[in-house]
Amino acid sequence: MQSNRLGWLLLAPTLILLGLFGVFPFIYVVWVAFHRWNPFGANPDMVFNGADNFRRLVFDGEFLQSLGVTGAFVFFVVASELVLGYFLAQAFMKDFPGKAVFRTIHTLPLIVAPIVVGSVWRLMTTPSIGIIPHLLQSWFGIEMNIGRDAGVAFLVTVIMDVWHWTPLVTLTLIAALVSLPSDPFEQAQIDGANKRQIFWHVTLPMIRPAILATVFIRLMDALRTVDEIWMLTGGGPGAATRYVGLHIWRIVFPKTDYGYGSAISVIVLYITIVMCWLLYVGLIAPRNKKGSAG
Repeated sequence: MQSNRLGWLLLAPTLILLGLFGVFPFIYVVWVAFHRWNPFGANPDMVFNGADNFRRLVFDGEFLQSLGVTGAFVFFVVASELVLGYFLAQAFMKDFPGKAVFRTIHTLPLIVAPIVVGSVWRLMTTPSIGIIPHLLQSWFGIEMNIGRDAGVAFLVTVIMDVWHWTPLVTLTLIAALVSLPSDPFEQAQIDGANKRQIFWHVTLPMIRPAILATVFIRLMDALRTVDEIWMLTGGGPGAATRYVGLHIWRIVFPKTDYGYGSAISVIVLYITIVMCWLLYVGLIAPRNKKGSAG
């Protein structure tokens, strides 16, 4: 009994902070989502309108378009970062000249604020002064302008996100690879397994929890990205890079439609939870079921 009291006492500060900055804001956003509220409009009062905000977003073409663009963005950045992060983690597991220096340089993007990343990439991709358009024009004769080419703008946002967050994936997978026991690999080599077979049947199943955790983190971050994209493209050209986080920002701040913006936020959170649950069911649940059956 004394041990339980001490445990709850030690957890109390964390639970209080979680309630104040996590649970209470979430409940408040859900409450606002069921109201029509523009605090800067002619009627600043919060008016209950039931599920009208949720009904409205189902037929909102701009929201659905932003959701589709965001889905494509999330798929490309998470897949690219996972593949690159794994190969870089494998490379860092080996000794080579300048390993410490290269590893430090590789990790540096993680300490840069997202808004700074967006600003730097904006400077590098501006046609008149950017180094990237200059090199593409000089070396390959390619004219690059993210302000008028939707496909190029989308591609640049993907590359920027991959540059920024691949080091996080690399560090996570390095930790997972370092902790693997050597016995299964030695046994596989004795049995005559090649590198591909060892990867699919030994390495991948053993680092699956680390991969899942990494995908969860990057999935949630990519779905809510705002500042980098805002600084780089402002959501344009057109709606090519108006991802759902930026769409929510436009609804809440310039249009001051807090009720509708809250409804979109709740739906995006629900979509995120569903996607994470599907990943868990697809990657972890079959393994646990197999282990229980064995």
